[in-house]
Amino acid sequence: MPTIKDVAKLSQTSVGTVSRYLNGYHLKAANQARIEKAIKELNFNINPIARGLKTNKTKTVGVLVPELSNTFSAHVIEGMEQVFDEHGYSLLVCNSRNNPNVESEKLRLLRDKLVDGIILMSVQDLGGHIREIQENGLPIVLIDRLITDLSCDGVVSDNVNGAYRAVEVIINRGHKRIGIIAGPQEIYTAKERLEGYLRALKDYNIPVDESLICEGHYTQAGGAQALDFLWERPEPPTAVFVCNNDMVVGAVKCISSKELTIGKDISLFGYDQLEFSQIVKPPLSLVIQPIEEIGRRAAEMLVRRLEGDFSGFPVVQRLKTEMVVTDSVQTVT
Repeated sequence: MPTIKDVAKLSQTSVGTVSRYLNGYHLKAANQARIEKAIKELNFNINPIARGLKTNKTKTVGVLVPELSNTFSAHVIEGMEQVFDEHGYSLLVCNSRNNPNVESEKLRLLRDKLVDGIILMSVQDLGGHIREIQENGLPIVLIDRLITDLSCDGVVSDNVNGAYRAVEVIINRGHKRIGIIAGPQEIYTAKERLEGYLRALKDYNIPVDESLICEGHYTQAGGAQALDFLWERPEPPTAVFVCNNDMVVGAVKCISSKELTIGKDISLFGYDQLEFSQIVKPPLSLVIQPIEEIGRRAAEMLVRRLEGDFSGFPVVQRLKTEMVVTDSVQTVT
């Protein structure tokens, strides 16, 4: 089945030029003629459902996230809305429920609803299902999680550096046995945060103890189970770095159930749960992503693509994280 890349090659134009044609933008007559000739020769599918010659914009953008109930999704969508409102776009928000099959179904649904573009926080590590959408001329911007085998615009935070700096703080406060509650390693952010943890240990000549590395599945239940596992080790960690907001909540609940004191019995450094951290005593040390800014940048990038500017494709922006350090990490000697 011919793709948009085949059309670009045969017509001696770029993928971006073909995408602009498929999305109804005005092109030079010569380019348009070559593209139309290539489409005819290749029998390229241009029916409206498959994307087609979409000359009438819907001014609607699809947003697909793994779950709608968490803080990250709420704040990132809020950041997008500010930009899309300014440019006259409406949002159609979908929930993949952390299910790869549902994600693929929802992507096809958004395509068939003829949205003008999609912002996606994917739950998959391979991009075949996304590439199919791209090749029908639909611009996509990834947020939070890149996909290694896919050429796609994206906006993410600097996960490696954020995790590294957090573990560095823990080390500088005297800890040697440092546990980590990581996310699923098929997810881009989880891999990067684990990488930051491992780099910090290596740079400070602390041996890696595999028994102190747990996966918490990016859920509260997973965070609680992982903290319980770490604490029940024959020699438990003195500090734990928890790699996302839901797992932080689960870890804190587990600590509370054991009647332990954060910053005294066990030190804790979290990721992205600023509101929750303020009601924990002591307040939690945190790596903080610029979540709303991720949403704004992604929306701005997609608007540029929708306006026909495909310069630099694919563009990946990595935003700096901030850090709040509190007494949740005890100084030990």
